[in-house]
Amino acid sequence: MTNSINRRLEQYTLKRPQEVLLVKVEINGEQDEVAIFRGFSSSLMRATAFDPDIPVIPHEAIIISIDRLKAPFVPESPQYIEQGLSVEAIQTLLAEAKV
Repeated sequence: MTNSINRRLEQYTLKRPQEVLLVKVEINGEQDEVAIFRGFSSSLMRATAFDPDIPVIPHEAIIISIDRLKAPFVPESPQYIEQGLSVEAIQTLLAEAKV
């Protein structure tokens, strides 16, 4: 579980605290959007567990796209760095950050 995509994205934001990741996922046929900032994940559409060891993006989730934004995240005026990244594209960034 320590190498799950959820954990790696959280580790990425710890190393890049000036960024927020917005991850669009499908979990059991339902869409969700997850914000990841400074090592923490939170669903923007459903309840998030209080236990940080419970992944917000479960292993079986399908990642649709990932957006990189400048922190702090302001929903009314988001500042995008990159939009619509695929899992393959984010893997390069994760490797560069050594996570």
